[in-house]
Amino acid sequence: MRQPGMVRRIDRRSAYGAGWSGRTAYASDMSVRSARARVEDVHELAMAMPHVTVEPGSRGNRVYQVGGKSFVFFRNPRADATDPETGERYADVIVFRVGSESDKQAMVRNRTSPFFTTAHFDGHPSVLLRSSRIGELARDELAEMVQDAWLAQASKRRRTTWLAAQTVR
Repeated sequence: MRQPGMVRRIDRRSAYGAGWSGRTAYASDMSVRSARARVEDVHELAMAMPHVTVEPGSRGNRVYQVGGKSFVFFRNPRADATDPETGERYADVIVFRVGSESDKQAMVRNRTSPFFTTAHFDGHPSVLLRSSRIGELARDELAEMVQDAWLAQASKRRRTTWLAAQTVR
């Protein structure tokens, strides 16, 4: 479990291959991070990844895909994600694919984290984030989330190509 001021390192080499540059993800100290994340950043960052298509969800919400696989999407209000005080369905849930169940558990176990899950996602490597809490993340953290989501769904060839390009920068 990540404590305030600590940084959780993701070993992308094991998850995504040896081409990973070893960047640090999800820092928690706002003084060393970029500007706060916004919902608009999700769209911009997802579209910046290669080979991305946008599919319309059942209610016009955006579903970002790579190779026909969703990696980030804006979820319709559902009964499994509700306000504990009012019982109203959350209308602002964003779903991010993650690399593994252990990555997911590391993110949702921390009660101060804005990430959560529901029983609907048991056994599914995805985390949820309410857009009303997106400002708790820095834009660079959100960028890591989107990149990790893309990496989790992209083909091996696309992952390898993208990761190799990142090490050149």
